[in-house]
Amino acid sequence: MKKVKKKDLKQISDYLMAGAVMAILLAGVGYIGFDIWLASTQWLLVALVLALFGVYFKLS
Repeated sequence: MKKVKKKDLKQISDYLMAGAVMAILLAGVGYIGFDIWLASTQWLLVALVLALFGVYFKLS
């Protein structure tokens, strides 16, 4: 099994944080009245999970 390098974890963290920002933007769009695939509160939960994993990978 191949070990993941620290540099790769930092890059994965950046992608996860960008995904969290996108999920927050989709929650805002859903709040306006145009639900895109999920409801606004579900997008916020997705953003929370992505941000938590992003912070975890940044610290590891």
